Amino acid sequence: MELYNKLLTRDENLAVVGLGYVGMPIAHAFAKKGLNVIGFDLNKEKIELYKSGIDPTNEVGDIEIKNTRIRFTAEETELRKAKFIIVAVPTPVNTDHTPDLTPVIGASEIVGRNLVPGAIVVYESTVYPGCTEDVCIPILEKESGLTCGTDFKAGYSPERINPGDKVHRLENIHKIVSGIDKESLQEIKAVYDLVIKVGTHPVSNLRTAEAVKVVENSQRDINIAFMNELAMVFDRMAIDTNEVVDGMNTKWNALGFRPGLVGGHCIGVDPYYFTYEAEKLGYHSQIILNGRIVNDSMGAFVADKAVKKMIEAGQAPKKSKVVILGLTFKENCPDTRNSKVGDIIKQLNTYGIEPIVVDPWANERDAMDEYGVKLSKLESVSDAGCVIVAVAHNEFKALTLDDIKKLYRNNVDNRKVLIDVKGLYRIEDLKSSGMQWWRL
Repeated sequence: MELYNKLLTRDENLAVVGLGYVGMPIAHAFAKKGLNVIGFDLNKEKIELYKSGIDPTNEVGDIEIKNTRIRFTAEETELRKAKFIIVAVPTPVNTDHTPDLTPVIGASEIVGRNLVPGAIVVYESTVYPGCTEDVCIPILEKESGLTCGTDFKAGYSPERINPGDKVHRLENIHKIVSGIDKESLQEIKAVYDLVIKVGTHPVSNLRTAEAVKVVENSQRDINIAFMNELAMVFDRMAIDTNEVVDGMNTKWNALGFRPGLVGGHCIGVDPYYFTYEAEKLGYHSQIILNGRIVNDSMGAFVADKAVKKMIEAGQAPKKSKVVILGLTFKENCPDTRNSKVGDIIKQLNTYGIEPIVVDPWANERDAMDEYGVKLSKLESVSDAGCVIVAVAHNEFKALTLDDIKKLYRNNVDNRKVLIDVKGLYRIEDLKSSGMQWWRL
């Protein structure tokens, strides 16, 4: 527990590599406990924002950032001053759904170049079971010239941050911790226990900890895929899925899942990390991959329904103005990574439709870089033929059906099409609106 005690007395520093939706909250939490924290990110623009008291993630907040004791830097040599290093960089997938380890490999090279004897490196990035030991640690050893287990230690503690969630926060979510040996596990657990109020849950090895992360999100993905498949079938049966789910949830053992667009950096990605490693071992997934196929198809399904509804309303879809409310992968969160709203846009493009996209939470540069979309303001929207409410931001939930109607052309209600992806409006209200409507 020598390193733990030195962190408490500020004789040693803790560093966080990657200051996004995961890294920033953990760095802030340790700084609030009085530890000397170095916050490192390659993105110099992001570092300057943090230094000026602006939180681009909205996870911590501008006021907290202005008052934090974190030493923000884009200079990798500053990591040489740290003995406890947390790696929290994104781990996306490639277009062929194989893991894109570029960020975690790059972070490992940077940490390795600046690793000092006696340090502990803990990875929080989502990876497949075995990745930390087979990919990351060898890079640390190669770049540093040090030997893991003798000169430095390593661990894995999967992130469980839920971006935009103000209830389930870092401090009240149990944290899985693991180390390469008992000594490292003891140190890692003690350090994380400083900021995790509900406590940590140690597991026997790194591979188990890695498996916990990919499995907990895979099971959610599968359950949502089941609901999405039901939604597609119920649509053909002219049955409202949300009404069915409301009824089902009256039973004590109902799981409460609902259909929807499943994107983001966790649920939409983690299953592929698990099945990738399974395939390497000769096992072809029977359930997980099929669930991902269903969920990956939902954006196109929504777009196709919008076009059919426009045709039913007597519109010429290619000549109609389609407005999408929401681009981020979930409500009240600026994160646009792997948003399935992008799939709606892509499918609409195949019909020759270039939709107008409104999202007060999304970053304009991210929208353009990731989806080629120029964001519009809600107050500038008019003459719409079809409105797709894709993300349940508070700003959109506050819109009544009368507010929504103001976005359309001044024609009769039955020519106006509303696609309520999130089920924000009651069936009774939709029916009495006079509009052509559909909800997932």
